[in-house]
Amino acid sequence: MTALSPHDFAEIDPPSRLLMGPGPINAHPRVLRAMSAQLLGQYDPEFTGYMNETMALYRHVFRTGNRWTFLIDGTARAAIEAALVSVIEPGDAVVVVNFGRFGLLLREIAERCGGVITMVDAEWGTVVEADAVRDAVRRVRPRLVATVHGDTSTTMAQPIHELGRICAEHAALLYVDATATLGGMDVPADAWGADIVTAGLQKCLGGPAGSAPITISERAAARIFSRRHVERGIAHPIAGAAPAVAGRRIASNYFDLAMLMDYWSERRLNHHTEATTMLYGARECARLVLEEGLEARIARHALVGRAMAAGLQAMGLRLFGDRAHKMANVVGVLIPDGIDGERVRARMRTRFEIEIGTAFGPLIGRIWRIGTMGYNCRGHAALITLGALEAVLRAEGFASRPGEAVAAAMELLDGAEGYAPV
Repeated sequence: MTALSPHDFAEIDPPSRLLMGPGPINAHPRVLRAMSAQLLGQYDPEFTGYMNETMALYRHVFRTGNRWTFLIDGTARAAIEAALVSVIEPGDAVVVVNFGRFGLLLREIAERCGGVITMVDAEWGTVVEADAVRDAVRRVRPRLVATVHGDTSTTMAQPIHELGRICAEHAALLYVDATATLGGMDVPADAWGADIVTAGLQKCLGGPAGSAPITISERAAARIFSRRHVERGIAHPIAGAAPAVAGRRIASNYFDLAMLMDYWSERRLNHHTEATTMLYGARECARLVLEEGLEARIARHALVGRAMAAGLQAMGLRLFGDRAHKMANVVGVLIPDGIDGERVRARMRTRFEIEIGTAFGPLIGRIWRIGTMGYNCRGHAALITLGALEAVLRAEGFASRPGEAVAAAMELLDGAEGYAPV
């Protein structure tokens, strides 16, 4: 093996790109500053105080009174897996609401947990009807119903309130993946009747991937604690350690919510070394949300999302999917006939330092996905993106009237009462 010198690789100096895809997005500068703060020991009273503050902040972000509201160390998928592996035992009936790539992800993870899966499917670009979910729940009597709120693969948002009522009627737990919507669309965990809701920082919360907020109802907590097992190395003689119970041990150690809840509780029963820097960032994300105000922040995402959609349509592009159930913060755009979608994305990146999203599965080569989320959910970011896309498309031979897209978006933004860029 050839010896390496420190000079063989330059210091990391990434280009300053405007990330206008479906996530990740550019982190808010205040979040990055918080993440540069000095490390503390995981039992330092200052640090455990930050843990407590983070729990309190996210209760407000999730609009919940749940005691068990904290962070999972890992990307948004870490929280999804922690939720499912901690609830589902082999043989449990699980209903998965599926209208895109991430519904299929819920199926895969639930299958790995040994669940017996019943899918309730909708065509990509639509959402699942509540009656179809009700029929499936009545038929299989599941332990858990799992759904995505906003699926960025299709840019559709599934209505949740009725699913909560269905689960309550049939004593099923409701899990909601709100990775792409928390902090940008309304995610009222308690009003939904959701038992577990998870998210990630890298979309509407305006942070980097790597920490995943979660909130857990008392009903779901009882299920999780029925499977509690204390790790052997700390089970004795730790004073105040929770006793092991007879339920089937959760299959994952790292994603064992019972052990994580003991760690975030007053016991501070050691599980792992908390990701200090990510906690600082997650805490600042929540502070930014609440400082702006949830209602104002949700309204901003809705407004800038509408402006982006208006500009795209004024450019002569067609939007993808059911407009009645479109996410506020990501829009799908049909790639015009004769246009090479990947070439356009590449030219957006190399000429304008702007990234827009490609697609998955049956939508590969059919749509672009453009996000207006978190720190990038600002009028000027939408206008710059529209102007760049128009220029690239015209260079590629797509006929559009110059300036129409930006003008349409500006008209909508300028006419919005009380809108102030952040």
